[in-house]
Amino acid sequence: MTSTATPADADVASVAITTHYYQFDQQGVVFNMWYLSFLEDARNAWFAHTGYPLTQLLADGFDIQVVHVDLGWRAAVRYGDEVRVEVRTERVGTTSLTLRFDVVARGEVCATGTSTYVIVDSSVGGRATPVPAAMRAALTAAPGRDGDV
Repeated sequence: MTSTATPADADVASVAITTHYYQFDQQGVVFNMWYLSFLEDARNAWFAHTGYPLTQLLADGFDIQVVHVDLGWRAAVRYGDEVRVEVRTERVGTTSLTLRFDVVARGEVCATGTSTYVIVDSSVGGRATPVPAAMRAALTAAPGRDGDV
């Protein structure tokens, strides 16, 4: 049985994303693979925002691996758009966690997604291990951490 903890929906941060000219395709929109880099940047900012940055996870002898990503596009991000990614913790399980993302430009949600990660123990060849207690506490903390990061 997997134990899960889900924080309140209000615990959302908004991360500014800088787009670059090389990320745009011939249609004048962000090429779809770049959305994964947006999610990665937002994830790292989210971890820092919650008080358990990725650098701490690594220092504690753990790492994180992406095991599943789900993305859905609703509208294009165009060159010159100011882009923000709203990120929140959706679920923290025994060895994995899922974050939810909304990519926003021009005041509209252009893409939504989730990404599931597994925590691995760096000392034993990257074997799945329980989410560290400090990370679990940070990711499932009570609301009040909303805002820009």
